Amino acid sequence: MKSIYLPLHDGKAPYWLLNRMKKLAKPIITLIIEEFGEKEFFKRISDPIFFQSFSNVLGFDWNSSGSTTVLIGVLKSVLNTEEFEIRVAGGKGINALKTPEEIKAFADELNVDAERLIEVSRLTAKIDNSALQDGYEIYHHAIIFSKRHWTVIQQGMNIHAKMARRYHWEVYSSEPKIENPHSGIVAVKKECEVVNLVSDRSRDARYVMLDIVRDGSFRRDYSKLLSVVKFRNGISVPKRLDWKALEKAYELQPERFEDLLLIKGMGKGTLRALALIADLIYNTEYDKQDPAKFCFALGGKDGVPFPVNRRIYDEVIAFMRSVIEQSRLGDFEKKKLLLKISERVRERASSRSGSRL
Repeated sequence: MKSIYLPLHDGKAPYWLLNRMKKLAKPIITLIIEEFGEKEFFKRISDPIFFQSFSNVLGFDWNSSGSTTVLIGVLKSVLNTEEFEIRVAGGKGINALKTPEEIKAFADELNVDAERLIEVSRLTAKIDNSALQDGYEIYHHAIIFSKRHWTVIQQGMNIHAKMARRYHWEVYSSEPKIENPHSGIVAVKKECEVVNLVSDRSRDARYVMLDIVRDGSFRRDYSKLLSVVKFRNGISVPKRLDWKALEKAYELQPERFEDLLLIKGMGKGTLRALALIADLIYNTEYDKQDPAKFCFALGGKDGVPFPVNRRIYDEVIAFMRSVIEQSRLGDFEKKKLLLKISERVRERASSRSGSRL
């Protein structure tokens, strides 16, 4: 069984490969929408396992950070046309910064609320970059949306480890939920300790953080925090806080954690300081467990980092095979894609036999 392994890779996919991927992707996407409905397409593309399988089946055989950027690029080329009522905004680097203007343009085409989607885009990026502090900086952000549904796929990098991590959001029809909002997070390994403020285990900590901001006690509490950590080893307190952002938050009196996150300047250091104050001063712990759900795609045959989820793996293979068989592709292209599926089945069989050794 192949694993999802995301080392950082430079460079671009060759044009001949991109053109081939676009040619193969269009009939497959069309069939999924026609036969199973738009929501099923969103459900599939938000699934980390399906996303990776789709990339591999279309011809991008490398399990690298490029599988994310290349497939999103293919989806943009295929979906951002008159033939579909689904749009993809954003991308890698500078393209991620263009997300708001792309949302506005596409929202006019689909007659949807652009401002709401722009806020969704900002919030999801802020959550994965600041409310979830796992050592990875977001450099790729894409929002996929229609009149009825949206999902977000983004990727972060850890420069020191030279690895990437992909974040898949669930499919939403309205506002995203703040707790456990992901359908899956693809990572090579679970980090030993993170700051996960969007976990259900961090619910009380979020309330305390809001209280600290609303009653204006953050300067006093920060001083207490510095005094406390002098006697504790291994705790790093941010030295630079955005005091203007905290003052702004005090003026706005945010009622929801989402509102706090969207205040300009409310970055990693400031949020981490508030979380530490909640933990060490007010004895309200935040979740320090890494929420990565799909290390090595489906687990490893030796049970590391966890046993293979056979049901999910078989479902993805069966669904992809049925879609390709029913697609309007020519016989030659179908045979090539089905051959790739057969290769996955052989890998699957090999993992089963290995697990019994």
